[in-house]
Amino acid sequence: MDSMINHYTANKKRRNDDAYWPGGKIGLRPDRPTPAYAQRCREAFPGVPVVIGGIEASLRRIAHFDYWSEQVRPSMLAASKADLLAFGKGEATIVAIARRLAAGQPVTALRDLRGVAYLLGAREALPAWPGETLTLASLEDVTRDPMLFARMTRTFHHETNPFNAKRLTQAHGDRTLVLNPPCLPIGEVEMDAIYDLPYTRRPHPRYAEPIPAHTMIKDSVQIMRGCFGGCTFCSITMHEGRVIQSRSPRSVLAEVKTIAADPAFKGTISDLGGPTANMYQMRCTRPEVEAVCKRLSCIHPTICKLLGTSHAPTIELMRGARAVPGVKRVHIASGIRMDLANLDDAYVDELATHHVGGHLKVAPEHQSDRVLALMKKPSHREFETFAGKFRSASERAGKEQYLVPYFIASHPGSRVEDMIELAVFLKAHGYRPRQVQDFIPAPMDIATCIYHTGIDPLTMAPVDTVKKLRDRQTQRALMQFFEPRNWFVVHKALVDAGRRDLVGSAKHCLIPAAPPPEALAAKRREATEATHAHAEDAGTQPTIGYRPGRKGAKRR
Repeated sequence: MDSMINHYTANKKRRNDDAYWPGGKIGLRPDRPTPAYAQRCREAFPGVPVVIGGIEASLRRIAHFDYWSEQVRPSMLAASKADLLAFGKGEATIVAIARRLAAGQPVTALRDLRGVAYLLGAREALPAWPGETLTLASLEDVTRDPMLFARMTRTFHHETNPFNAKRLTQAHGDRTLVLNPPCLPIGEVEMDAIYDLPYTRRPHPRYAEPIPAHTMIKDSVQIMRGCFGGCTFCSITMHEGRVIQSRSPRSVLAEVKTIAADPAFKGTISDLGGPTANMYQMRCTRPEVEAVCKRLSCIHPTICKLLGTSHAPTIELMRGARAVPGVKRVHIASGIRMDLANLDDAYVDELATHHVGGHLKVAPEHQSDRVLALMKKPSHREFETFAGKFRSASERAGKEQYLVPYFIASHPGSRVEDMIELAVFLKAHGYRPRQVQDFIPAPMDIATCIYHTGIDPLTMAPVDTVKKLRDRQTQRALMQFFEPRNWFVVHKALVDAGRRDLVGSAKHCLIPAAPPPEALAAKRREATEATHAHAEDAGTQPTIGYRPGRKGAKRR
C-alpha cells in the first residue's frame, strides 16, 4: 500500500486508522517514508549501498505528479539519495543484487540489471546498453509544460512491455536518471519457488495487537500476479506488469492445505485470486506477437483475438480448493473482470453456485461509455450482461445473491451530467452504494496525467477534469442521492443541470421536492462545526524517531 494513499483520503483528509499497523493506529509511520528510511540506513551503516524498492519507489521511478502537494516531483532516487532503485515485484532482482554485492562487485556494476533505475553523477557517462535508449523530457521541462508531461507519460507507458521496452533516460538538473527495461516475467516454476517457501503466515512476534490488514487476508491465497486490463486509474500494471504470471495448481492447493491444517482456521478461504480473480493462466497465444506488441490493454477497446481467455484452469482450481479437507467454503473476493466472465457461462455458474457468500463485489466503475473509455474499461452493457447471467446462475443454484457494484466519482472526464445519469441508473436498478470511491490520482497513472494536465496522453486531446473540493463532493453526493444528508447538494446539482424532472415524488425521481428533516439537521451541524482545513502539502510533518549516532539518542 502506498503510504500517501494509506494515510490520506481522496479529499486529502488524514485517515482515522492504518490497517497495516498493529491496532490500526494512524500516524506511526512517516509520509513518503522511503527517503526517511534510506537516511536512517545510511546513518546506521555508513558506506553500505542503499537500494530502494517496493510500491512507493516503483510508482515514483521517474518524474511524477504528486497529488498531495499538487506538484511534479523528481524520481524517488533523488529524494532518497539511494544508489539503486529496483522496481516491480523484484524477487529475482533482489537475489541478483545480493549475490553480486556479496561477490565484491561495486553497486555501480549492477546498473546492467533489468528492472532497476539509477542516477548518474553530473560527470558520469551513460553506460553502454545492448538495446535502444529513448530520452524523456527533463524534470524541469515536464514541470513547466503540461504538454511535455503528457508526452512523457505516453512514452513511458508504451515502454513497459518487458519483451520490447527501450531504456529511458531523463535529465534531473545536471544529473541523468536512467531507467532500464522491466524484468522479464517469471514462469510457473519460479512463481512456485517463491510461494512454496515455508512462510509462518503470522505477523512478527513483536506486534502485540492484531493488524487489521493481516486479519483480512490471512486466509486468502494469491494464485497469480499481473494484469492486462490496462485501466488508466490503476497502478497494478506499473508494479506487477501486464503479463499474467500464474502459480501451478499444485502450489496453490498446497497452500490451501497449509491454511486448512492450522488449528485456528475456521473453514473459509477468504479469497482465491490476485489483482483480478479470473485471469489465471491467461496469456497471449502467439509469443512472437506478444514480443512486439505495444497495446496497453489486451481487452480494451476490444478483447484481442490472440488472448487465451479460457476459464477452465480457474474452474478446476476452484473445485480443487473446495475439495481440500477442512475447507468448508472458498470465497472469491478479488475483482471479477466481467467482460471476460461473460465469455464463459460455466465460470459464472461455478462462481454463483459455490463461491459467493450472498454478495459479490464487482467494479463497473461508471455508467457513461465516454468516461469508461477514458478509464479503459468495457461498456456498461458488459455489467448489465454479467448482472443478468449472475442473477440467472444464482436462481439455478437456488440462492438469493446480489451484486455490490463499485463506481468511481470525479474521474477525469466525468461531468455532473454523467453522474446524474449514473444516479438515474442506480435508482432504476435498485442499487444503493454505501461505499463510494473517489478518484485518487496515484503517481504515474495515465488518469493522473489527465488530472494534472487536462490532456489524455494517449490521444493528446483535452479532457475536462474535476479538481475543486466542492465539485468532487457534488459527484460523490449524486452517487449517494438517497442519503438525506446529501439533499441540498443533489438538489442544487439537478437544478443547475436543468433536471428538475428528477425532483419530486414520482417513481423515477432521485430526491423529494422538500428537504427531509435529516438534511436540515445536517445543514445546521455543518454551519456550526469548524470547516476542515486542507494542508497545502499533506505529509510535511517532521519525522520523529531513533537516529543512530545522535547525542542522547535512545531506542523507544
